[in-house]
Amino acid sequence: MVQRAVRIGLIGFGTIGTGVVNLLQRQRSALRDRLGVTLDLVRVADIDTKRDRGVRLARGVLVPDAAKVLDDPSIDIVIELMGGTGAARRFVLEAIAKNKDVVTANKALLALHGDEIFTATERAGAQLGFEASVGGGIPIIRTLRDGLVGDRNVAVHGIVNGTSNYILSRMTNDGGEFGEVLKEAQADGLAEADPTYDVDGIDAAHKLTLLIQLAFGRRVKFADIATEGIRHITQADIAFAREFGYVVKSLAIAKVSGEQVEAHVYPTMVPNRHLLAKVDGALNAIAVRGEALGPSMYLGYGAGMMPTATAVLADLVELARNRVQGCRDRVPPLGYPARLLRRARVKPLDDLECEYYLRFMVVDRPGVMARIAGLLGKAGISIASVIQKGREEGATVPIVIRTHHAKERALRRAVRAIDQLTMVRAKAVFIRIEETLGP
Repeated sequence: MVQRAVRIGLIGFGTIGTGVVNLLQRQRSALRDRLGVTLDLVRVADIDTKRDRGVRLARGVLVPDAAKVLDDPSIDIVIELMGGTGAARRFVLEAIAKNKDVVTANKALLALHGDEIFTATERAGAQLGFEASVGGGIPIIRTLRDGLVGDRNVAVHGIVNGTSNYILSRMTNDGGEFGEVLKEAQADGLAEADPTYDVDGIDAAHKLTLLIQLAFGRRVKFADIATEGIRHITQADIAFAREFGYVVKSLAIAKVSGEQVEAHVYPTMVPNRHLLAKVDGALNAIAVRGEALGPSMYLGYGAGMMPTATAVLADLVELARNRVQGCRDRVPPLGYPARLLRRARVKPLDDLECEYYLRFMVVDRPGVMARIAGLLGKAGISIASVIQKGREEGATVPIVIRTHHAKERALRRAVRAIDQLTMVRAKAVFIRIEETLGP
């Protein structure tokens, strides 16, 4: 019997869910022409059934109970857009167990419970689409899973959180300190009331967990990815970075390092000549370096109603097409069979080796620079260049240093010792410099 429609259930009718319904209605004819069947949204579950979202649903479609989606045997594909990792995990696993395919934008769910969900998907012969979980509307998951499959990827550098990138871009281009720019972003609806996940690097680390599996075929634990936020970045650091020829960006970084994977999220000084340095505002960008292809970069809006909804619909069309053609388990969700994904050890942050920017606030008096240089030298750290301004005997002034390559363990040891000096007036700031980005 020829299938004439693919029936869809949606769990979560918030901002992204509203965008998905909007696109499904607007693109209904075009999607039917692509697939040869219609995509019928037959049930939407959300605890709030009264709020006006600006899109109209037929009577009886919107219900308050997700069970109405999960228990309906006629529903082929479930879209999970409720967020969180508790109920969402149960609903996704239940949908898979009931022979339904799943589309989700839930990066936290997949970062924390991906092993369980990906394995369950393959065992059930089901499909799982999660393009919207990383990079919003940027098709980076398809690119890594399919487009770059003939190469061996060795590094990924990503601006994957629009809020932190917006804040740093505003600080760089318009001035202002972190706190005031954050408040403005919250007032404009560009930052959450509680911005912790965004500005402290947690959201980016969720996404990096997935990117590592897709790019390298290695499993890593989210908890093993070192994260550092942007709260401590000041106008002084941004200005000094500019003098050294850099721009400060919050990067999610992964590199293959022998049998280990280097995986970190932290503020990074990026050479101002590199394309990543020019990615401003709420844009996301992911740079991938392969052994054969070399560097490539993928740019677009990483969040928001419609960019994310387009990624959800791309998954929906792919899953529906495979279902109609009878080849649902053609490609594993990560591009690798789950049993072949090797568990990789994340390289300890202390073993990281790179160049560093250091800023010390010190009392301006003779011998201070010599004491700092001596403690750095004792730790095996050599100085590449120094900026010292605002000379005024007895005043507190910055000393800014760029180092040559050094081990993080040694750098931290030296900084702790320098912070104990009586002439040092504030805790030192250090920012890693990334020079291995390619063109």
